[in-house]
Amino acid sequence: MIGGLIGLAILVFLIAAMWKVFTKAGKAGWLVLIPIVNIYQLLKIAGRPGWWLILLIIPLVNLIISILVSMDIAKSFGKGAGFGLGLAFLGPIFYPILGFGSATYKGPAAA
Repeated sequence: MIGGLIGLAILVFLIAAMWKVFTKAGKAGWLVLIPIVNIYQLLKIAGRPGWWLILLIIPLVNLIISILVSMDIAKSFGKGAGFGLGLAFLGPIFYPILGFGSATYKGPAAA
């Protein structure tokens, strides 16, 4: 029971962090709650076309695309390649840093 409550608290914290990332990027925060739509919105924040969503369902290709999208999200917020790799491999740590930190959305053109 305690483990379930801790898991729920972590889930709420991560949703709040992604909500902040979406609002910083000018998107409606509640979109983070809708599966597939939230990934589509992350692609838009990264400056990638929506059809890349199809690439994310192809095994092995999705790993490469996820890394590229994470790198582009980091660049869109004025962060470097190391932060992008952090988003890709340690998202539960780096997305809260991005959402609750001082990073501002510069747009995909900054990439």
